[in-house]
Amino acid sequence: MDHEAKEQGGTNVSALQETFAEFRDRLQAGMVGQSRTVLNILVALLADGHVLLEGAPGLAKTRMARLLAESFEGVFHRIQFTPDLLPSDLTGSTIYDQREHRFDFQTGPLFGNFILADEINRAPAKVQSALLEAMEERQITAGKTSYPLEQPFCVIATQNPIEHEGTWELPQAQLDRFLLHLVINYPVSSAERKILDLAMREAAEGWATPPHLITKGELAEARRSVLAVHVAEPVRDYVVRLVAGTRGDPGPIEGVGEHLSHPVSPRGSISLVRAAQARAWLIGRDYVVPEDIGDLAPDVLRHRVGLSYRAEAEGIEASEIIDTLLERIPVI
Repeated sequence: MDHEAKEQGGTNVSALQETFAEFRDRLQAGMVGQSRTVLNILVALLADGHVLLEGAPGLAKTRMARLLAESFEGVFHRIQFTPDLLPSDLTGSTIYDQREHRFDFQTGPLFGNFILADEINRAPAKVQSALLEAMEERQITAGKTSYPLEQPFCVIATQNPIEHEGTWELPQAQLDRFLLHLVINYPVSSAERKILDLAMREAAEGWATPPHLITKGELAEARRSVLAVHVAEPVRDYVVRLVAGTRGDPGPIEGVGEHLSHPVSPRGSISLVRAAQARAWLIGRDYVVPEDIGDLAPDVLRHRVGLSYRAEAEGIEASEIIDTLLERIPVI
């Protein structure tokens, strides 16, 4: 009986992997030239994490979030962050009901499954901080009452790296809540031609309706399956060495420590392993390999390191420091 159940479980996992593989192909068709971004968005979703998308205007950051949310069962809310936004505009507020002579809590847009926080750095710190409890504890506290958020709960935030007037840089405490920080670059000309053709076709015919909505139950089962992906001891040791390398442990690495104002916390190790498990599962493996770690390290770690004044003056970016880590630290 146990053997039959195990076979049935394996069949379910294979069917789920096929479902997500089909969804990945469909998402890539709608996001021309962004195959790596598409893969890592799904990695974050399966690892129960949040994503920060950074890119210039017009690179389909909002489109990415919409395509993702519209393919899953659940509620999608888009919040446009502006300087005059208040924390209660996100979380909701308590309103007095004159007929019932009582105060009722009216939920805000954070009470959803897929939340697009558009141009998150356009709102002041007090509004950004309203996301902290929701993103980490998956609950919202109003007065003396805490309201749990329904699963899945995924925040996809966007920010524009070009315009800095009227923006507030995200504090490190909030950046650390994002599993991945994905940077979207301009497409090559061949991909841009395909984007133009796609836009013209959608303008004439409309958006293609997803053939199958992935249910909340399927997503929950996929997440449980991801947690079962094997991470061998040498791979775990490699992850710890990478993260410890930002702290000069056991010894300083040239081109790393002198450019950092603060290193990566243990949350970086945990996040890197969780993301690697999801990546391996999406590719069809039940074990993590060092290539998973190396591919995901820039997106998991770039927002978890603080650059020193020297690094900023010399124009050194976090991704360069992470590349140095990957080059200098052996896999075994």
